[in-house]
Amino acid sequence: MYNKERIKELRTSSKISQQEMANILGITRSTYSMWESKNDIFPLKRLIDLCNYFDVSLDYIFSLTDTKQYKPNKKDVDLTTSGKRLKDFRKENNLTQVKLAQKLNIAPTILVEYEHGKYIISIHALYTICTKYHISADYLLGRVDKNYLKTD
Repeated sequence: MYNKERIKELRTSSKISQQEMANILGITRSTYSMWESKNDIFPLKRLIDLCNYFDVSLDYIFSLTDTKQYKPNKKDVDLTTSGKRLKDFRKENNLTQVKLAQKLNIAPTILVEYEHGKYIISIHALYTICTKYHISADYLLGRVDKNYLKTD
């Protein structure tokens, strides 16, 4: 999923301790340590906060690209745009909601909620879609307006 080495390198090259990073993210040091070591998984919102702090793309953190940042980029996830892009992606790939939900190992009702922009997509579902279908996480979440991973 996310690349713990890249996360650690961003933090250490900036000479930030785990405690300082935890303070920046508003969590405990032990929680941050568990996330950085991948003994527990970063929630997507906190991973985006980390990306924003270091001004890097999610695609970089997911090791989908070596490009650290896209310009211009938006700091926040746009749930409406994200839902629309997820639905468009699903339709472009001729997937029903049931079929995509099965591939993501989630209930179809959860996928409907993602597509309606009610909830942010889970980190696992996002990563699965991005790696399997070569789509930018930043694009899918509405943080950039171009799918930089698409090869046309």
